[in-house]
Amino acid sequence: MNTHIVHSYDEELKYLANRLAAMGGHAERMVDQAVLALVNADPGLARKVIADDDFLDETQREIDDKAILVIGKRQPMASDLREVIGTIRIAADLERVGDLGKSIAKRVVAVTEGRQPLSLFRGLQALAELALTQLKEVLDVYASRSVDRLAFMRDRDDQIDAMYTSLFRELLTYMMEDPRNITPCTHLLFCAKNIERIGDHATNIAETIFYIVTGEQMPLERPKEDKSHKVVLSGGDADGSQ
Repeated sequence: MNTHIVHSYDEELKYLANRLAAMGGHAERMVDQAVLALVNADPGLARKVIADDDFLDETQREIDDKAILVIGKRQPMASDLREVIGTIRIAADLERVGDLGKSIAKRVVAVTEGRQPLSLFRGLQALAELALTQLKEVLDVYASRSVDRLAFMRDRDDQIDAMYTSLFRELLTYMMEDPRNITPCTHLLFCAKNIERIGDHATNIAETIFYIVTGEQMPLERPKEDKSHKVVLSGGDADGSQ
């Protein structure tokens, strides 16, 4: 971040960065607690996560309002303009991460009414850990501006997509084995997709940070999709026959 002759200008940019950091930490906690509530069948924690989303909504509006005031008053150029616009974009991604966490929390009761095999919850936890590690490391890069560390993003995004596709296949198999699994497994599918989307938002944030710091766009070879649309189970897949 540049240093300016007008001290108040630096304070305004610092304020935006600090509010964004607060959003990032809050979004991480929401997702972590939502998955914890799901695994432990904890409706009380789920309700807390749902209520906590208000903070992200309010902070995003606050950042947007402040950023517009900075643009109007300071008329930033070059790296300063990228900084302000990038803050708006990252805040929007973090607000969506919070929404995805809230969506997981809302499904806790429906999933826990019919307990599913622990392996499914372990799969969800592993997927969430990977996505949250991605998000945390990206937010660390935002604080440090060490964009050379963004090289890990694409490999981990591939890992998240592959893990999601595997979990998708496993959930479909459980549905085929017993129709009573259909309702809870459908909710778990939505939860897994939400977690996979969190990884995508983390990648969006990484691309924005790269642009803020370098003034260039990241190359286009980013993987953009999971492979769940290619999963087709035959009748034999559910009982292990070929």
